[in-house]
Amino acid sequence: MCAQEITRPEGGFNQAYNGVAPWDIERPQPAFVELAKAGEIRGSVLDVGCGTGENALYLAGLDHEVSGVDTAVAAIQKARSKSVQRGVRVNFRLVDALELPCLGTTFDTVIDSGLFHVFSDGERIRFRESLAAVLGPGGTYFILCFSERETREGPRRITQAEIRSFFQDGWTVNYIREARFETHVHEGGARAWLASITRSAR
Repeated sequence: MCAQEITRPEGGFNQAYNGVAPWDIERPQPAFVELAKAGEIRGSVLDVGCGTGENALYLAGLDHEVSGVDTAVAAIQKARSKSVQRGVRVNFRLVDALELPCLGTTFDTVIDSGLFHVFSDGERIRFRESLAAVLGPGGTYFILCFSERETREGPRRITQAEIRSFFQDGWTVNYIREARFETHVHEGGARAWLASITRSAR
C-alpha cells in the first residue's frame, strides 16, 4: 500500500495541468501507438508519469491491464474522469515514480512518456531502483525522451550514450531509435529517442 504516496514536491506540474500542459496532446503519443501495433507492448502495463492518461487509456483499450501513476493531482483527476467517460478501466493512482515498490505488484511492461528526462542525476538512480522493483523478470521498459538533437525549448536533453551507460548491470538496451515527441509547442514534434530496455531475468 502507498500510505504516503507523494514524497516529492510536484512543483509546476500540477499547475500546468490546471490549464493545458504543452505535452498533454489529448491523444496517445504516436511512438507508443506504433509499439502497440508492432506487438512490443506485452501483458500488464504501468505508465509512469501518466499525466492525464492518454497512453494508458489507449493501451487499456487494446485489452492490456494498465495502471498509471503521477504526482500531479490535477492530472490524475483528469485521467480518472476520462476513464469513466470512455468506459475504459485503468487504475490511476497518485504515486511518486521514485516510490513504485509501494504498489506491491510487478508489470510486464513499463512505459515512460517524458518522465525520465525531468529527473536530476540523483533522482535517476532512485528511479532505476524503483523501476527494477516493479518490472518483472524479462519485462521491458520503454522510454520516450527529448534527445540532444532537439534545439528548441523543452526539458533536459538525453543522449544515447547516457541511456546505455545508465542501464547496464541487470539491464539490456535492445535498441534506441529516433522518434518524435509530440507537443502543442513543437511543430512536427520534438526530436526524441525511443528506447527499449529489458530487465534481466532474476
